[in-house]
Amino acid sequence: MVDHTKALAAGAERRLQDLGITLPPPPTPFGAYVEAVTIGNLVFLSGMLPVVGHEPQFIGRVGGELTVADGRKAAEVAILSALSAARAHLGSLDKVTRVAKLGVYIATEGDFREHPKVADGASEMLVNVFGEEKLSGRIVLGVASLPLGLPIELELVLEVDA
Repeated sequence: MVDHTKALAAGAERRLQDLGITLPPPPTPFGAYVEAVTIGNLVFLSGMLPVVGHEPQFIGRVGGELTVADGRKAAEVAILSALSAARAHLGSLDKVTRVAKLGVYIATEGDFREHPKVADGASEMLVNVFGEEKLSGRIVLGVASLPLGLPIELELVLEVDA
């Protein structure tokens, strides 16, 4: 059993280890862009999708082909890809001093209303890795479609030690 108090006192890399979270390989672009850019002490990550090695893990709209639970899981996969991209860019997630912004875009059916429950899949993972004191505000939007027919795309901005 994991001692969550001990895990939260540790740095992000130690928390991942203590919680048994293995990051996927860092994502690679689907087009003409880079996965991460640092400007000053902020790291801007490209839109992160629920893919592993260019293989979609979920296809469809939440509230249609996918359930809220599927959407949450897709958000978790996308945030783990984001963390992997950040680690590859920074060398270590321990350099993150705060989550500056989280945006969660969810492909949904028109009458879907449970966006926050889906987005919590990403937010709760960030709390597990960085702690509540480093969590940001967020924006959650329902959209008609996302690249490749995927249900989730995340926007993440991290503050780091300069």
